[in-house]
Amino acid sequence: MQLLYLDESGSVNDRTQQHFVLAGIALNERKTHWIEQQLNQIAARFNNLNPYDIELHASPMRGGRGFWRSIKPNARTAAVIDALKVAIESQTGIRVFGVVIKKSSVPGQDPLEMAFEQLSNRFDLFLKREYAQKQVAERGLILFDKNSAEQRIQTLARDFKYSGHSWGKTKNYAEVPVFLDSKASRLIQLADLVAWALFRKFERNDPTFFDLIKGRIDSEGGVQHGLYIRQ
Repeated sequence: MQLLYLDESGSVNDRTQQHFVLAGIALNERKTHWIEQQLNQIAARFNNLNPYDIELHASPMRGGRGFWRSIKPNARTAAVIDALKVAIESQTGIRVFGVVIKKSSVPGQDPLEMAFEQLSNRFDLFLKREYAQKQVAERGLILFDKNSAEQRIQTLARDFKYSGHSWGKTKNYAEVPVFLDSKASRLIQLADLVAWALFRKFERNDPTFFDLIKGRIDSEGGVQHGLYIRQ
């Protein structure tokens, strides 16, 4: 099974922010354990006895809030960078998917619904391509941070499967999206870091973190499929 872990960056309702991002990582289910172990090693720098107490969450890490207030800025930044580097290691097989929406470009529309529709279709097409190349049918499952709009997302997913979206119907999902507590899932935490890297690039004009992961955006034959930008 292919898993797509997603998280948001930026707020739909915050008028001080221009952009909303929904993004994350896709990988085979057999890879998750090894990635979790690598991220645990990064967290262990800050609590070696119980690394699971440390949540790798981009905004407080960079801003020095909560637990991270006592950690030096260079150590916090290094942890973010090293976590993102886990996503680009070739053996992980990770692909980055993301949607960036400038909110003023879609007046009267819900950026979250638009972003989820884009990603549902793009991940579905990725699963279709995988079958065409490998002749091995794999279902997909989307996993969200628990803080997301759970009921609305699950309703949309059912609609896309049975009624269709702008490009047809989704056909390769095993179940409606699953919602996890980010504190319990290193993969959701990595999705948060990826979404934040995209947000920093477009909202703050800071490509530092995005440049680390841009080579992992889903693509085929030189055509980029995994990133949609609405400016």
